[in-house]
Amino acid sequence: MRISQRWARRLLILAPAALTILFAACSDPQTTIEPRSDMTEAIQGVYEIVFWLSMFVFVAIMLLTLWLAVRYREQPGREAIQIHGHQRLEILWTIIPVAIVLIMLVPTWQVIADTTDTPPENSMVVEATGKQWWFEFKYPDLGITTANELHVQAGRPVHVKLYADDVIHSFWIPQLAGKVDMVPGHENDLWFTPNDDSAREEAYLGQCVEFCGASHANMRFRVFVHDEAGFNAWAENELSDALEPTTELGQLGATLFVVRCAECHTVRGTAASIADFGPDLTHIGSRETIAAGILDNNFENLVKWISNPAEIKPGIEPENDIIDKDPPLRFMRAFEDEISAEDIQAIAQYLTELK
Repeated sequence: MRISQRWARRLLILAPAALTILFAACSDPQTTIEPRSDMTEAIQGVYEIVFWLSMFVFVAIMLLTLWLAVRYREQPGREAIQIHGHQRLEILWTIIPVAIVLIMLVPTWQVIADTTDTPPENSMVVEATGKQWWFEFKYPDLGITTANELHVQAGRPVHVKLYADDVIHSFWIPQLAGKVDMVPGHENDLWFTPNDDSAREEAYLGQCVEFCGASHANMRFRVFVHDEAGFNAWAENELSDALEPTTELGQLGATLFVVRCAECHTVRGTAASIADFGPDLTHIGSRETIAAGILDNNFENLVKWISNPAEIKPGIEPENDIIDKDPPLRFMRAFEDEISAEDIQAIAQYLTELK
C-alpha cells in the first residue's frame, strides 16, 4: 500500500509536466510536421522513414533486452555459460545496421538531389538578402522591393536567391522551405512550390536560424501564400507609388519623414525615394508587422519603435554602425533624443497611412 501511494504521488507530480510538454507540441506555428510545399513534404517523408526505423530498433532492443533478462535470470543451481565469439550472430548484427542506414540513405540522397536541382523555368524569382537584423525581398522580374514579408503564389515555383550583406544568416520557412545559409559575397539558391491548397490569410512564419548577433532571435519574417488573383492584387498595389496622407497629422509626418528618415528609407513617389540602407517603407502601412516580425503593425508600436528601437531590438545602437564597409552597416537611432513626442506621433501616423 505504501508503494502504491508513493507512486501515486510521483505520478501526480509528473503528469502535469508531461501534459504541458505534450500540449505545447500540438500547435506550433513553426512546425515542420505540417508541410505545405513540395520541398517540405519531401523532407518530412525522410523524417518519417527515420522515425519509424528508429521506433522499430528501439522496440526490438527493448523486447530483446526484456526476453534476455527473463530467459537468463539467475536461478538456483544454474551456472552461467561464457560464450566467446559467434560468427553468425556477428554477421547478423553487422548486416542489420548497414541495411537500416541504406534504407535511410537512399531516400535522403534522392531528396537532396530533387531539392537542389535546377528550378523550373516558370519560377517566380525572389532575391532575399539577410541584414542585421531584417530581411529584404526583391522581385527583379516585377520591380518590387519589400521587407520582412514575402508574398508568393500557390502552385507556382518560387526560386529564392539568397544573399547576406554583413554576416552569415540562414533562411528557413518550416512549413515551406528547408534551411539554407545566406553567406556574404556568395549566392545560394533554393526553390519550392507551395501546395495548391496552401493559400490562406494567415502568414507562414520564417526565421533566421544562424546566430548573427545580439538580435538574432528577433530576425523573423512572414510568408503570405495567395491564389493567383490575390497575388496579382498585392503586386499591383506594391508597384504603385505611396499614397498621399489624408490627415493633418499624417501630412505633418510626411514632411518630417523627408527631413528625418529619408537618409536611410525610401518611400517611392515622394521626395524620400533615394536611400536604400533601411527597409523600403512605400507600403509599410499594409504590412502585418514591423521590426522584422516582432511587433504588430499599429500606431502605438510604431511610436515605440521610432522613439527607441534599441529598447525593443538589442544591438541596433548607432555606435555599432560600420560606415567604412560596402554596403555600410547603419542602425536606426532613437528619435526620442532628437525630436518631440508630437513629431514622432506625426511620423507614425504617416507610416500607418502608407497602405
